[in-house]
Amino acid sequence: MDRNLLIEGVVAVGVEAVHAQEPARLCVHNHQLAALRVLIALVRQGHIVGDGVDGAGLAQVHVDEALASGCNLLLAHHPLLFRGVKSLTGATPVEAALIKAVKGDLTIYCCHTSLDNAPAGVSARMASMLGLKDVRTLDEVGPDTGSGAIGMLETPLSPREFVALVKETFGSPVARFSDPAAHGTISRVALCGGSGAFLIPKAVGARADVFLTSDMKYHDFTDWGGRIFLVDIGHHESENCTKDIFHHIITEKFPNFAVRYSLKDTNPINYL
Repeated sequence: MDRNLLIEGVVAVGVEAVHAQEPARLCVHNHQLAALRVLIALVRQGHIVGDGVDGAGLAQVHVDEALASGCNLLLAHHPLLFRGVKSLTGATPVEAALIKAVKGDLTIYCCHTSLDNAPAGVSARMASMLGLKDVRTLDEVGPDTGSGAIGMLETPLSPREFVALVKETFGSPVARFSDPAAHGTISRVALCGGSGAFLIPKAVGARADVFLTSDMKYHDFTDWGGRIFLVDIGHHESENCTKDIFHHIITEKFPNFAVRYSLKDTNPINYL
């Protein structure tokens, strides 16, 4: 029986002549990468019914794309089900996506905080994209497992040069940052994909010159901006690298899979 996979919002995977047990094997390999055992209590993840990258309301387009492409497994980063569902009437985007997935016999699997905290997860990939050296986990909760990453730039940059590098690297049209005049050369970089403001004290304690993340609040800048250079890019832009992580897992573990990118852009934020 022909089986197809789609990595939602990020990568679409076409599978030729894969046996029915292959999706389960794929989930096992993702568990190995993403240290699910550590974080399963934090968020609904793993083998669930529905999933969306950057907002539950956008999940339907990916379910539609997967079904239209003949896929039977949807793999994604952000979960659709952050809380329980007591009815399936189709009245909300979440319910509509669930109904379509069930009727279409579509299996959906996500790696959210597990991938955020994996040794080769979101923050580590961001560090690699910036060309950081001597990278380690910023806040370890276990052997090579934890939140954020910290490493060294190969060539020191001014604060404004660093912001320009970040925008170019992650494709973010805008970036918010604290007063560049209050800080000197940037060499040691701490970062966290997604909403990582909770790690600012860790970055300061690690003597980082800059902390890069998303969704920082006004008071994060007022409280910490004088002690460390803060750079904030879009949540979607900081985690868009998950497509490459999933792509690497699939092609390494299942080299017979044909891989293509999804055509759906799921960033709900627009810029002027």
